[in-house]
Amino acid sequence: MVPQLVHILRTLVTTGYSKEHSISGVSDPFLQVQILRLLRILGRNHEESSETMNDLLAQTVLTIMDIRSAAGLRVLAVNILGRFLLNTDRNIRYVALTSLLRLVQSDHSAVQRHRPTVVECLWEPDGSLSRRALELSLALVNSSNVQAMTQELQGFLESCPPDLQADCASGILLAAERFAPTKRWHIDTTLRVLTTAGTHVRDDAVANLTQLIGGAQELHAYSVRRLYSALAEDISQQPLVQVATWCIGEYGDLLLEGSCEETEPLQVEEEEVLALLERVLQSHMSLPATRGYALTALVKLSTRLRGDNNRIRQVVSIYRSCLDVELQQRAVEYNTLFRKYDHMRAAILEKIPLVERGGSQVDEEAKESKETAQLSEAAPVPTEPQASKLLDLLDLLDGPSGDAQHPPPLDPTPGGALIHLLNLPCAPPPPAPIPNLKVFEREGLQLDLSFVRPPGTPTLLLITVTATNTSGGDVTHFICQAAVPKSFQLQLQAPSGDTVPAQGGLPMTQLLRILNPKKAPLRLKLRLTYNHFGQSVQEIFEVNNLPVEAWQ
Repeated sequence: MVPQLVHILRTLVTTGYSKEHSISGVSDPFLQVQILRLLRILGRNHEESSETMNDLLAQTVLTIMDIRSAAGLRVLAVNILGRFLLNTDRNIRYVALTSLLRLVQSDHSAVQRHRPTVVECLWEPDGSLSRRALELSLALVNSSNVQAMTQELQGFLESCPPDLQADCASGILLAAERFAPTKRWHIDTTLRVLTTAGTHVRDDAVANLTQLIGGAQELHAYSVRRLYSALAEDISQQPLVQVATWCIGEYGDLLLEGSCEETEPLQVEEEEVLALLERVLQSHMSLPATRGYALTALVKLSTRLRGDNNRIRQVVSIYRSCLDVELQQRAVEYNTLFRKYDHMRAAILEKIPLVERGGSQVDEEAKESKETAQLSEAAPVPTEPQASKLLDLLDLLDGPSGDAQHPPPLDPTPGGALIHLLNLPCAPPPPAPIPNLKVFEREGLQLDLSFVRPPGTPTLLLITVTATNTSGGDVTHFICQAAVPKSFQLQLQAPSGDTVPAQGGLPMTQLLRILNPKKAPLRLKLRLTYNHFGQSVQEIFEVNNLPVEAWQ
């Protein structure tokens, strides 16, 4: 049917005026639209049909986008949409932004030519237009334009509506993390976002920036001076205050040492630093977590400042009766450190070494280990050689029992030579890893399951759900719910967040704990709800192809 439809459409386009079928000088526009819609369906994923209609589609956009059209036609479609952005009709501009957002992954360079016009749309008074322009602007950021685009987006962040600040701030931080040309530029960009819209950033912004600063030893002096100046000006932005107090506690000695070549001369006295941290502790705007950062920074400064520590000890003593349990516990422990273990204080309060960020499964196993360790803290631990302590620590990952016996030594083997050299008992080889499983994929959003069965609890299965997003728009309000048959016990842990960042940003993870006492075949039912490209999506599906190793 395609050649016949193309012939009819060509006749309609090239035929002159026909009084019976002409509307505003266009020959039978309704029939033209219907034929174009039909060609769009017939040409999808069909190369021969696409070639037949290519030369007729110079003035259409959606059809060009959906079929296997020539590269030149796709560029033409993008240019048509670019002209739509200059239209005075807001609806046409919105359609153009939405269509360009769909095209940005496949024709990034063609859409990139219209970047200045897209950026101008950020300041549209219409909130829906501004939001769509923001999503497209973030999708256009790459390594070659990250500095220019970030400057534009930061200017928009300073004046954008409150409902867009969270998306804009998170988008800038993700772009900086992916495309930063230097560490210093990355730090400066993050600090500016925290200073402008600190209350709207993602929960992991503080941890990411502290790790970035900790890993850039050559920028420690520069960072602590920038953060001290920012904190002295404003203590209302809580993420900024937390990073600043952490940095002052770690590198406070560099703050007091002379001048830094990369910053303006800054003369700071010890009393001014302590007064600023006390101001943070006493401020009604400070969250409990922020006060915890400030109190820890004060204690760390006791080993970095050359003056008397009496003022620090007095402040710590005050918070021993604080109503906040976390802050009270810190104060009690720090006070004990001053009174009973003062000879060890310098070693205990050394600068924190850089912690490598592990995968989600490593984080969950560490969490399990911490929970088990808390259960066993009440029991006294006998003095043992260091090797035995190491084995006991490793055993915490296997189960909560503190009385479990170590397996008897096996016959020496070449692979276990080092273990026998250290006179440690040999453990049986670990079970083979369970293969991961992809269970969902739609418009760039992908859901993968990874499995772990703790050796000490064979009936327990830990499933880590990992959501990744390679599309050009963030997946927001993401909720994953699960159900299992009645013979199983299911516990869902809290997810790492509810947003899956675009363009391969940090994945979102969630842990499922499933107890299978009968070792029955496992079936899993998942329900996903989220917003993507302005649309609300709900998916319900069953996972019946779980690896046999996950339940046998």
